Formats: sequence, C-alpha cells, structure tokens
Amino acid sequence: MTENKKSPDTLRSARWFAPDDLRAFGHRSRAMQMGYAPEEWKGRPVIAILNTWSDAQPCHMHFKSRVDDVKRGILMAGGFPMELPALSLSESFLKPTTMLYRNLLAMDAEELLRGHPVDGVVLMGGCDKTTPALLLGATSMNIPAIYLPAGPMLRGNWKGKTLGSGSDAWKYWDERRAGKISDKDWVDVEAGIARSYGTCMTMGTASTMTAIAESIGMTLPGASSIPAADAGHIRMASECGRRIVEMVWEDLTPKKIQTRKAFENAITVAMAMGCSTNAIIHLIAQARRAGQDIGLDDFEKASRKVPVIANVRPSGDKYLMEDFYYAGGLPGLMSRIKPHLHLDSLTVTGKTLGENIASAEVYDDDVIRTVENPIYAEGALAVLKGNLAPDGCVIKPSACDPRFLKHTGTALVFDDYPSMKKAIDDPDLDVTADHVLILRNAGPQGGPGMPEWGMLPIPTKLVKQGVRDMVRLSDARMSGTSYGACILHVSPESYIGGPLALVKTGDKITLDVAARTINLDVSEAELKKRRAEWKQPETRFERGYGWMFTKHIKQANEGCDFDFLETSFGAPVGEPSIY
Repeated sequence: MTENKKSPDTLRSARWFAPDDLRAFGHRSRAMQMGYAPEEWKGRPVIAILNTWSDAQPCHMHFKSRVDDVKRGILMAGGFPMELPALSLSESFLKPTTMLYRNLLAMDAEELLRGHPVDGVVLMGGCDKTTPALLLGATSMNIPAIYLPAGPMLRGNWKGKTLGSGSDAWKYWDERRAGKISDKDWVDVEAGIARSYGTCMTMGTASTMTAIAESIGMTLPGASSIPAADAGHIRMASECGRRIVEMVWEDLTPKKIQTRKAFENAITVAMAMGCSTNAIIHLIAQARRAGQDIGLDDFEKASRKVPVIANVRPSGDKYLMEDFYYAGGLPGLMSRIKPHLHLDSLTVTGKTLGENIASAEVYDDDVIRTVENPIYAEGALAVLKGNLAPDGCVIKPSACDPRFLKHTGTALVFDDYPSMKKAIDDPDLDVTADHVLILRNAGPQGGPGMPEWGMLPIPTKLVKQGVRDMVRLSDARMSGTSYGACILHVSPESYIGGPLALVKTGDKITLDVAARTINLDVSEAELKKRRAEWKQPETRFERGYGWMFTKHIKQANEGCDFDFLETSFGAPVGEPSIY
C-alpha cells in the first residue's frame, strides 16, 4: 500500500453515510436492508463497478462471473463493492450502429458515478464503443478510475486454418460470392470464427481501444492484451479491484493521468500496433474531455515517424491477439518504441509508464517486430486533406494494396447503402478495378451515427475476376477488422453539405497518400454551380434521443462527441445535493 492521502471522513461516500441526520439514516437503513452491516461500509471506500454485461453482448459474456473477481479484490483491499449495470453496446447486434449510442453510454457512466455514493470505479468494457464511452464518462466525472478490458477471444479455426474476426469474414464472403466455397463451408466458418467469449482477436477497434486505454495509463500493465479465456484475465480482474481501493486513498484521478503526453503516447502506440481507423475519433473525443487539445495533426505527425511493428491482422499477415499477448503483449511492443514515448507519464499503478515497462520483453520477433524490421515503415494511419475533405479524412495504408497509395480513378457514386448494395450485385454494372466507389450520407448525422459501412463491398463482377481491393471513399467509418484502400471519415460529411455531396459519377478523384492529399478534379466554377443546386437530405429524426443526437453531434475530425459534453462547453458539474 502506498501512503494514504485521504482519510475516511473525506471520502466522497461519507456525504451519504456519515452525517447524523434523517437522510443519512435512510441511506444506512437501506444498505442494511440489503443485508450489509455498518462495519462493511463505514470508513471504507465505496467502489462502483460499471458492468456492461448483457445477454446481447457476446464480447462480455464472461463479465457475469468476472465481476465477482473484481469484488473479491475490492474486499481484500478493504473496500466496499457496488455493482452498477451500465448500457451495453454490442457491436454485433445493436442497430443501426453502436456509434449512435457511444455518447449515451458516456452520459450513463458519468451520471451513474455522480449520483451514487461511490469513491472510485472499475470500468468493465472491451467491445468497440464501450471502452471510449466508459472512459469519456469517467474522465468527465474525475473520480479514481481503472479500466478492466474484456480481452480478445481465442483464435478461430476452420479446416486447420486460423480465422480472425472480421478480416476472414470479409475474405471468405468474397470467396463465397466468387463461388469458391460451399454453403456448408460457410456455415462451418460461422461456427469456427468466434469460439470463445471476448472481443475480436484481430487488431480491430476493440483491441485498439483497450491498448490505447493502457498506453494512456488507465489500465494495469499488460491488461489490454490478456485473452479473455486465460486464467491471467481472472487474476487481472481481482488486481483491478485491489488497486482501485489504493487509488482512492491516493486520490489518483483521471485528470492526473490523462495529460497531453499521455495522449501522445496513445497515438504513438496506436500507430505501432497497426490500429483501427476508429482510434482517431475516440482519442480526439477523450482528449477533449480531459481538457487536452488533440487533433488530426497529432496523428499525422506520429504517422510519419512511428512504424507498424505489430504483425497482427489486418495490417499484419499472419498473427492474432492471442499470439501478440504471448509474444510480450503491449508492454513488449512499447519497450521497442521507447524513444517515441513519454516514459515519465503517470499511470493507474501510481508509477510511470517507464517504470511499468522497465522489465518488458519480446519473446517472438516475428509477432512483434523491431523498428528496423517493421510491417510498414510509417504509422498505420494517414490523414489526407484536399478540396474533397477540407477538414480531413483517413486511410489505413498498412492494410491496403500498395498500388492504390497513389491513384486517379473515376467516381461511381451511391447516395445510400441500399442502392449501393443492389448495384454491387449487378453483373452489368459499369465498373472496373480502377474506379473509386463512393458512398455518401453515411456520416455522423447522415448515417445516422456514422455506421461502419466504409469497407464497401467490391462488385461481384470484379470479385469473380479476382479483384480483392479497390479505392473506396465515404464519410462513414470502417470496422477495425476491415482492410483495403478505404478512405473514411470525410469531413465535413455530405449530409450537411460537405464537398462529398457534390461529387458525380464520372468525376475524377486523385489520391496521393505520400503527399497526404485527396482531391476532386473538378473546377471551382463547376463546384459552385453544383453547390447552388444541392438540396439537404430528409431529416433523420424528429423526436427522442436521435433528435438530440443530430442537434449536438460534432464532426469526425472533432471526435463525434456531443458539443455540450466537451470540457470547454461550460463550468464543471458539482456534487449532487443531499437533502
């Protein structure tokens, strides 16, 4: 135990339980109604456990029992656990997209913590949006918090072949469309690709965001890559419970951990991992909640100097997260990019990042490469700007065919997903591998919620010719498990009149990743004429949460947070009144 900075009478929960008045009598009597004796909470930190388990959340199925391991750790360290169920955002089942509800979970987390008698919190998440959402809420609340990642599932298997979440789904779907695998094979792939609880075991958004949580300093060292089914994950859960009690006494809050240096570390690590493009949106939002001015330029700087050294699909060609963990995990990877990291950054351990990874090793040089032998010489992501995306867009060059890194192609434009999906299967579609497929009205407001539609399917006609990649452009997002020459997050989005709304089929588009440019080869006079003719698409929502979403959501380059939730919006919210 480190030296205590807080005393029992200064605990936040003491406001509820300590006073000798009628209201506190009610709090104490209701606790006793649940079977607790005063000795169980008096003078002890009350620790919230925000649990995103649900029957519709395959990534978090083990949380139903794992929460008991967290409670065990809290009790061992002298705390009082209080499980609080939080909104569960299943990437698999929730429609139209979990991104529509990321901010709702962030609000849920913040208000659960503000309104209850808790001194610290263990955040249980892992599926794509749960990590940023829980961290957004905890950052705004700013009580001691530690993140418990769900962990990746075990590697998939089919006929002796290793399967990776998402990446192999797209791959074998194209093979099925090409007539190369049978219906029976397809069912067997379905059964073999996700064979345990846990998050996607490729370097998708889930593993990207939990690794970012660790690199910021919000998880225990090595916690982000422990497989969900590994016994080490159970031990880590219990340790989270023990550590959060100590953090409460130390008054170690997110604000003290989440400095600008911490977010720069996260960007650096993300680049070296071959991260999901979604990292940009979530990191910008979280940084702004922490009062740090992080933007696209910070990603661009890192992308020029940090190579991809994690040989994990989809940027890598062979390995999955289970292999990454046993090769040394995130501490091992960070040990190889120390010159690019701020090693003096504070973490939830109470120690610096440098201290946490001082003894880290890499046990397989092919899974976690050296910087001299990278998977990709530059960072995983590149930020492009031009007349088509004045506020930026993003591509993942480490996971696309190199021939498309500099390309001019003819636009084939679709205004919505259904029309695109119908056209893709047309055997007479006028399209070549050099075309640029465009989907618009799929951004934060247009989607709505910016769905993961950015990996547009390659037309069946081309799939049968053996084509497996082509340039695709949209204001949508893309699953981190996806791959290909997909240009995403075009800002401002087309739904609100961004330049993407002005593109017509037959226009030429020029892409140059090395120069970081993306341009529509149409004269300014013609664009002015088209803008005058443009009409706003129909309203997506006229009531409810969706209406609030469209009124307050910010663009992709600003993190897609609600404007009223950013730190700069207004004065901090005080503690609730207790009368």
